[in-house]
Amino acid sequence: MFELTLLAPQALVEAVSDALGDELGALSVSVEDADADTEAEEALFGEPGMAVTRTAWARSTLRALFEQREQAEAAATLLLAQDWAQGLHVQALEEVIEQDWVRITQSQFEPIAITPSFWIVPSWHEAPSAAQRVLRLDPGMAFGTGTHPTTRMCLRWIARQSDTAGGKRLERVLDYGCGSGILAITAALHGAASVDAVDIDPAAVASTKANALANGVTLRAGLPDLAQGIYTTVLANILATPLKLLAPLLCARLAPGGTLVLAGILSRQTAELQAAYAPWLTLGVADEQEGWVLLTGSAAASAGPAEPGSVRMTPA
Repeated sequence: MFELTLLAPQALVEAVSDALGDELGALSVSVEDADADTEAEEALFGEPGMAVTRTAWARSTLRALFEQREQAEAAATLLLAQDWAQGLHVQALEEVIEQDWVRITQSQFEPIAITPSFWIVPSWHEAPSAAQRVLRLDPGMAFGTGTHPTTRMCLRWIARQSDTAGGKRLERVLDYGCGSGILAITAALHGAASVDAVDIDPAAVASTKANALANGVTLRAGLPDLAQGIYTTVLANILATPLKLLAPLLCARLAPGGTLVLAGILSRQTAELQAAYAPWLTLGVADEQEGWVLLTGSAAASAGPAEPGSVRMTPA
């Protein structure tokens, strides 16, 4: 196998990807942010009813896999010869050593201690003797394996609510942007009476359902329209920009006395998130790890139903 790596401006990504896959014989084509892990890194996202304004990054890295070196060389030559391909650059053409990718991937994922008694354990590992609660989760198509600081802070928060309040504060839970379902399943394992998990990605919904079944928990998973009514706990581990846009929706789903938990936020983004949610709530920093923060806010108890936007919040 041979991998051809190209650098393309945003305007060329779709055309080059289509040409590689449809006409030039690539077995697969992947697209990544060429500026990932730098100050110029960008997050692309969408929500139901929102028009998609961009389908690629300003600078994208395309990786195309070919069976033969000659195919990859011919593809690169043909693309660079096109009048419309100005700005396209070849970065590398390398042989890909065939390996046991399943074994290699499995070796990278060990059991993870969220608290001394709560562990995330891949299916191919035995649960540690200290684990009183175990969430079985394998790496898959959807985001959320417990390794990223944002996920771990959310998991710790859920576990601590159960330890200190007997799970009562988790009575009805909404996990918005559920990914693998890790937060929703953890809430169910820690005493939540009812859990709804929603995501805009059907693959994430399918992953959540499969992981819930594997862990023997009951929850509802679906697209965002599944979420109905109000919840005592609303969890959203996404990214700062979509979280700002989702402020009215998430706050309208929070019950009086309930708690909002937000993650996927860099420490330097704390103030802008607090400002975005100011019309509905006051957020406080509940946890911090490796430059990321967990923000929470608790809704004030109400004698009667409140109109969306009128609920006053205080930090949890």
